[in-house]
Amino acid sequence: MYPRPIPETQTASRVLYMTMVCVILVLWLLPLFAIILTSFRSFEDVMAGNYWGWPTEFNLVENYAAVFQQTKMLQYFINSLIITVPSVIMVLVLSTMTGFVLSRYPFPGAMLVFVIFVGGNFLPQQIMMIPIRDLMVSLGLYDTFFALMAFHVAFQTGFATLFMRNFIAALPAELFQAARAEGASPWQILIHIVLPLVRPALAALAILIFTFIWNDYFWAIVLTQSDAVKPVTAGLANLKGEWVSQWNIVSAATIFVAIPPVLMFFLMQKHFVSGLTMGAVKG
Repeated sequence: MYPRPIPETQTASRVLYMTMVCVILVLWLLPLFAIILTSFRSFEDVMAGNYWGWPTEFNLVENYAAVFQQTKMLQYFINSLIITVPSVIMVLVLSTMTGFVLSRYPFPGAMLVFVIFVGGNFLPQQIMMIPIRDLMVSLGLYDTFFALMAFHVAFQTGFATLFMRNFIAALPAELFQAARAEGASPWQILIHIVLPLVRPALAALAILIFTFIWNDYFWAIVLTQSDAVKPVTAGLANLKGEWVSQWNIVSAATIFVAIPPVLMFFLMQKHFVSGLTMGAVKG
């Protein structure tokens, strides 16, 4: 159910609505604004307790240079890219093929398969922690990139399959009937008809999955141990321990870590919005 638009004649309601939106927006962005300001401050300014006031001295270059020169954040950043990018691609490929089959080629037990895909997302991650860790240890994958990649692909494919199935099911059935009448195989239908039409959904899904995996902290500390494998979330936690008093450096590292998902969202914002709205119109 979507919120009903406020008529232009109800001036008081519109003013109250916009006021509440502005207040919530300020409250939402206030911590981010404080972190950005702290990343500009000098160490002396932080030690003086000036957390919310305007910086007395701007150390923008020094703080961000220290992130690269004095910490391992660049290595953690590269580790996250190695884990996240292949995982996102694999999730998109698997969920598109699975959603295509489940929406357009029903078979006995298709609903059970779909429920299994989706049902895994309702399990608390803490319940799966010990079995998955033991599985990775027994397979010799613990503390490797493949451990995190395998888990994220397996766990995120369920949600992605739900998303893609609903999107593909909303496509006109006449397209598939005409393709079959022309003798197109299921693989040809997927490549030449489905993929061009689901690009907005793939873009929206890519942003969501990228953000989920990039921001994951729980499995980053469960399945990794060495700095050579840790992603940025676990590395940032280590940074807080090493630089506990230099919040200007920690804040600069935090902003650096947040750039990729924010940048990806703004570059694909149009596809993100259209993909979400089109993918939710039919179950």
